[in-house]
Amino acid sequence: MKIKSLTTYTVPPRWLFLRIETDDGVVGWGEPVLEGRAASVAAAVEELSDYLIGQDPTQIEDLWTVMYRSGFYRGGGIHMSALAGIDQALWDIKGKALGVPAYELLGGRVRDRIKVYSWIGGDRPADTAKAAREVVDRGFTAVKMNGTEELQYLDTWDKVDRCLANVAAVRDAVGPEIGIGVDFHGRVHKPMAKVLLRELEPFRLMFVEEPVLSEHVDGFVDVLRQSPIPIALGERLFSRWDFKSVLASGAVDIIQPDPSHCGGITEARKIAHMAEAYDVALALHCPLGPIALATCLQIDAGCYNATIQEQSLGIHYNTSNDLLDYLVDPSVFTYADGQVRIPTGPGLGIEVNEEYVIERAAEGHRWRNPVWRHSDGSFAEW
Repeated sequence: MKIKSLTTYTVPPRWLFLRIETDDGVVGWGEPVLEGRAASVAAAVEELSDYLIGQDPTQIEDLWTVMYRSGFYRGGGIHMSALAGIDQALWDIKGKALGVPAYELLGGRVRDRIKVYSWIGGDRPADTAKAAREVVDRGFTAVKMNGTEELQYLDTWDKVDRCLANVAAVRDAVGPEIGIGVDFHGRVHKPMAKVLLRELEPFRLMFVEEPVLSEHVDGFVDVLRQSPIPIALGERLFSRWDFKSVLASGAVDIIQPDPSHCGGITEARKIAHMAEAYDVALALHCPLGPIALATCLQIDAGCYNATIQEQSLGIHYNTSNDLLDYLVDPSVFTYADGQVRIPTGPGLGIEVNEEYVIERAAEGHRWRNPVWRHSDGSFAEW
């Protein structure tokens, strides 16, 4: 069996799918996308195809090593996202060729389902209590919300109070047993992060995500270690080498690598096992499409420290299309009692509706992150 072709599809709302076909007809799917840079990742996939055409797709570790190490310049969001989607598709091919889910090739399962959470409130958190109540009524037992709008290095207490009021409203609406994650989204600089972490302590949060940008963690270690709120980050880290110093710092309780950004199943599992050695939980980042979620669940199946899974059903980015639209059988992601079952079909465990993918790729997308500015006209982190 040899790799015959690689084809990318840019599909709404903001995703990039990859189809790898072999000479004996086995097809694997991946999701190699960096939000807002889909075209750049597609170009990187095409460049990496030079190392893949004619090769045995089952030799995943060797192909990964060549795709990563053969370039003098390596790593970063574009390269690692392209590599990630290819890696996902290779695991899909190998599982399908052998008639088993990918997790069976990785040592088998330690769980058959995992807790999931639902996003509420949008980029600028609003109507959070109503949205939280609605998703809890649909069976979710955990929610995540953005904590603030844009914040200056030093900002006013009315913005802090607005954040606290939103979180308080959600807690009042869902009660004490529902998990609440609050995402600072890298919008908060160190001076205000100190204030918000302290003020949010009474709400018994599930975690605070990206309290500061990952590149600033080393200067914020003491505050993070002392916070009673579990600290989560990692969606903007792209390899085990990026995670090494963060884990060693002792400042993080939950890591959130994204298997569509950090080198796929092969690398995400290595990161997860590194974290387990530091007694750090795994909560894979995944505000993306169905192939990305299926990938995450194959990893979750075999990682002891996997604790909760992000998923994008109904997320505010999914306007023209949603999570289940591209699947032949959407029931593979049926949520019950706040959990989703690990797909047991061969490969990634899902069947992509190729005809619909091609149809929607004719429309494509040109999604970009919003550009925010402070009241003084300066750029604000989104």
